Amino acid sequence: MTSRVFGDLEDEEEEEEEEERINPTEVKMSQIVMPCHSNHRQELSVGQLLKWMDSTACLSAERHAGSPCVTASIDDIYFEHTISVGQVVNIRAKVNRAFNTSMEVGIQVSCEDLFTDRHWRVCHAYATFVTQRTSTGQKVTLKPIVPHSQKEQVEYSVAAERRRVRMVHDDIIKDLLSSGSIQQADSSAVSNKVAAEKTKVESVELVLPPHANHQVNTFGGQIMAWMVNVATIAASRLCQAHPTLRTIDMFTFRGPSQVGDRLLMRAIVNNAFKNSMEVGVRAEAYHEEGPNRHINSAFMTFEVLDDHGKPCTLPRIRPEPLEGERRFQEAIARKKIRLDRKYIISRKQAEVPLSVPWNPTNQVYLSYNNVSALKMLSARNNWRLSSEKDMVRLYTLEHKSMLSFRVQAEVDVPADRAFCLLSELSDRPSWDTHYKKCERIHRVDDDDFLYRVVTPSVRPGAVGSPTSANSPEGILQDFILLASRRKPCGSGDPYVIALRSVTLPTHPPTEGFNRGEVLCAGFTILETKQNKSLISYYNQASPEVLPYISTDIAGLSSSFYHTFCSCSQYLTRRRLQSDSEVQDDRHQASDGPTSLSEALHSTQL
Repeated sequence: MTSRVFGDLEDEEEEEEEEERINPTEVKMSQIVMPCHSNHRQELSVGQLLKWMDSTACLSAERHAGSPCVTASIDDIYFEHTISVGQVVNIRAKVNRAFNTSMEVGIQVSCEDLFTDRHWRVCHAYATFVTQRTSTGQKVTLKPIVPHSQKEQVEYSVAAERRRVRMVHDDIIKDLLSSGSIQQADSSAVSNKVAAEKTKVESVELVLPPHANHQVNTFGGQIMAWMVNVATIAASRLCQAHPTLRTIDMFTFRGPSQVGDRLLMRAIVNNAFKNSMEVGVRAEAYHEEGPNRHINSAFMTFEVLDDHGKPCTLPRIRPEPLEGERRFQEAIARKKIRLDRKYIISRKQAEVPLSVPWNPTNQVYLSYNNVSALKMLSARNNWRLSSEKDMVRLYTLEHKSMLSFRVQAEVDVPADRAFCLLSELSDRPSWDTHYKKCERIHRVDDDDFLYRVVTPSVRPGAVGSPTSANSPEGILQDFILLASRRKPCGSGDPYVIALRSVTLPTHPPTEGFNRGEVLCAGFTILETKQNKSLISYYNQASPEVLPYISTDIAGLSSSFYHTFCSCSQYLTRRRLQSDSEVQDDRHQASDGPTSLSEALHSTQL
């Protein structure tokens, strides 16, 4: 779950003409970069930036909680640009969502050049803060965040998705290594390697009052700054140059430290790839004769840039036996996951193909991106009403040369029942003429499923058909879809059924079918008065989808109306069906997910 995706999505939202209200939890900090804040290149040190970010986020969290808070974790941080001496750092933090005793704080960092009036983004991060217990040892229960704008509603809703990713973050690497999906690298295959022992760094810091916050606990940002310092030294010992920190992986603070503690930081290069290296850092605290307490571990990625700003080729590493070998292999797994997150999140809609390969190791991020993309699309406020018939409305939205449509109507079916029925795509051919066949390929978990959908042929010569010029009449289209469903995260949040295309090595394109792609599609189901539901169907019209709805958008037909009427009749007809009957139908539609998992796990990634 990277910071880059949320930055890109926010860039899009900032283009909307929506008057912003002041969020009561928002805290801003502006700092001019002085020489004492900089490194040897006269650029702001990452450690100093992390201290400022942590302080700003902590103040935002405490403003909402009304009580002392501490940093629990920070998601991945990608540093996109550097900041030079004399420039201004602007940091903005606000609480996106409060859970029971923890809250997510979004942090935006931008840079300002006072002489050219230029502004650019540096990084975007998400931090989790928890409230400290009271003097009697009781936890402080947080009041909920009430989103007011559409943008705040989306952040509030997507925060639950990010929380899902955090909770399984540590298990992903374990599963990746245990499944055998990562091919074990031979650490002795290359000669002239640098011994990992040469990159070892050990440093002790005494926690003094200036290093602590107003609760006498060591600043989380200060601990991170010390960790960045030793990691930079370790990276420098490998490359014998001045490295540039590019990313910090998601990490969690395991416990606090106080004034008077000694913090022992250890760093070593775990693995070196062609143009980057991973450095692992471990922080332990101890006081006088007491035992060491594990405070934090972090993994940082460094590069070495040449005079033109291009990454240099790095020497390879020879790991230590046993533990060194373990860290060496785990670094490969983390790189795989890091690339998965970046690849899935930064994929541009203009690129072809748009589908991302699905496998068990990137499922968490694909599911997250699937749901968040639909929530972002639904939150747009510049939808235009194109057609309406008997309270069934067709809306369109043009944004960045991309056409999207929304079909919306209210049905006399409870929201939870509509969600249960619509989330099973295998039943969709019974009411949607655009679905000729739908088979469930794999049940990933309770909330995610893979389907193969076959749609009727598009008439040759139809506008927007990618195969109209060369394909014979009657050719069918098929799609491999990931369906991700979510129940409401809180009051005012809809049920979500998100769809997107993926690729599977077990289901390649076949002769006789044109393989289509779905960018972003799905349903949102909102509970309304009198136990009814407001159902909205969304679709970003890819070239394969556009021919099916082009006549509706042009006002030449109303097939959208007939399809939605058919959907409403289907829901009404089955609204009284019991949950056990629905579950029985789903189990009957499932066709053995184990075989697909084994087939994918046997594929070396």
